[in-house]
Amino acid sequence: MNQIRSISMKFAMAVVSLALASSSAFAQKTVNVWLGSTDVALSSTFLGALKSLDVAPGVIFPTDLIGTTVNFPIGSGAIDLDTAKANLDHQGGLTLTAGKTTVAIQDFIIDTTGSAPVITGLAVVNGALVGRITLFDLTLPKGFSTPIHLVANTFLKLSGITVTLDASAASTLNSIFGVTAFKAGLSIGTASVAALTGAE
Repeated sequence: MNQIRSISMKFAMAVVSLALASSSAFAQKTVNVWLGSTDVALSSTFLGALKSLDVAPGVIFPTDLIGTTVNFPIGSGAIDLDTAKANLDHQGGLTLTAGKTTVAIQDFIIDTTGSAPVITGLAVVNGALVGRITLFDLTLPKGFSTPIHLVANTFLKLSGITVTLDASAASTLNSIFGVTAFKAGLSIGTASVAALTGAE
């Protein structure tokens, strides 16, 4: 009887240990993002490159361009505060026009679930949908660390995010406009994110 009781006790302890290990592995805190915006202060390098190529920038509603800062409303998304893995969906976008060619890049998604944080977007050339491509690479500011702490347990605020042109986007733009001026790593600007989450 004592031997059976001892085996039962060991089994129960093993089950508890497994349960604790599992809960620890999956105890990440993911919150839904309801609305907000990502603002990008466009760099003089990017604006200068467009001007030298006679490429005129524009916006797609509801994006605003105020001075040299563009605003992209956030419609939905989710972020894991423990790991900073996130998908944030945006509305609006940008247009780049040279002569009779207009490239629209829109419906941006900030994606930090892969090996490196990026922004993807839908590319439309003269009204024809090309598809979703990786547009920009993101670099988080120095000193950034996890877990992410929400302001007043509700608001997500991140700033000082460096935005650069991705190699695939540079190649695509060069091909469309027939130039070689768009380079991987071209400084696009500095981004900040402010959003309301569904955290309790």
